[in-house]
Amino acid sequence: MRKRLLDILACPIDKFYPLELYEINTRKESDISQEKEEVIIEEGILYCIKCKRFFPITDEIPIMLPDELRERDKDLKFLQKWQDRIPDSIINDPRPY
Repeated sequence: MRKRLLDILACPIDKFYPLELYEINTRKESDISQEKEEVIIEEGILYCIKCKRFFPITDEIPIMLPDELRERDKDLKFLQKWQDRIPDSIINDPRPY
């Protein structure tokens, strides 16, 4: 996910904006057309401070599905894998679970 896209993302549940971003793995990519570097989020979390839901970013893709379409086991494995890089508030109360 390109970090600049954070400006247009809102929570799919309550439409809250802006979401908080917790970067885990990033890389920089040259943007030749604008002559500057762009930050690419390879792994991270988007977090809605209103409804307290987290949305993982994996392989540069933000997974922003409604609760009924989320894969609980996959989400919890993601949290476990990165627990040392994620705020305790998300680890201890991973909504929607």
